[in-house]
Amino acid sequence: MKRCILLLAGIVALAPLSLARASDRTKEEDRLQNANAVMREVLNVPDSIPKDLLDKARCVVVMPSVLKAAFVVGGSYGRGAMVCRTGKDFSGPWGAPSMYALEGGSVGFQIGGQATDFVFLVMNDRGLNSLLRSKVKLGADVSIAAGPIGREASADSDVLLRAEILSYSRTRGVFAGVSLEGSTLRPDNDANRAIYGREISASEIIRGSEVQPPEASRDLIALLEQNSPQLKSS
Repeated sequence: MKRCILLLAGIVALAPLSLARASDRTKEEDRLQNANAVMREVLNVPDSIPKDLLDKARCVVVMPSVLKAAFVVGGSYGRGAMVCRTGKDFSGPWGAPSMYALEGGSVGFQIGGQATDFVFLVMNDRGLNSLLRSKVKLGADVSIAAGPIGREASADSDVLLRAEILSYSRTRGVFAGVSLEGSTLRPDNDANRAIYGREISASEIIRGSEVQPPEASRDLIALLEQNSPQLKSS
């Protein structure tokens, strides 16, 4: 009887922790689904990300619904996901997502009280390797430039050739390139643990061939695969 009571007490004690973990997982699953919705809407805009740039990108980072208030007070104000092409030379299909956080710094523009979506294209191996290691300061640790828009926009300018990350924003349906110098991007380890159910680094997710994408990310991966199935050399 005493053993049963102790077992029951243990179950009761662990119940809040289990519920918290389930809640965290649901929150990250919602974030992945929101990232898919943002990316789908962005790709459906006539003057959007040029296809030749998307085809040259190693990874895409989507940050849905970032609010101005968080820019004012500092701290963590944007969370989303990074999806990369698989394979040693990133020539394979799009793989499992790693969750990321956008933090701090001055964005150099006003977005009012409206939520703003951000999309980043990671254009080369150096930019990706920096993002996989730790927090990076945009414009300092990695070069960043406002991405051009329009299906026929030229991707041959010196700025684009040098940039490791191209950045875009969308507010009130208006889509444009935007610089986020001074902000930081970092792997969101807590979110990765919630979505994968274990401790796992961004590098393990992006470079690990055995990591299975969570169900909530499959629409986003399929969307990228449909719109840019193959990496084109720069």
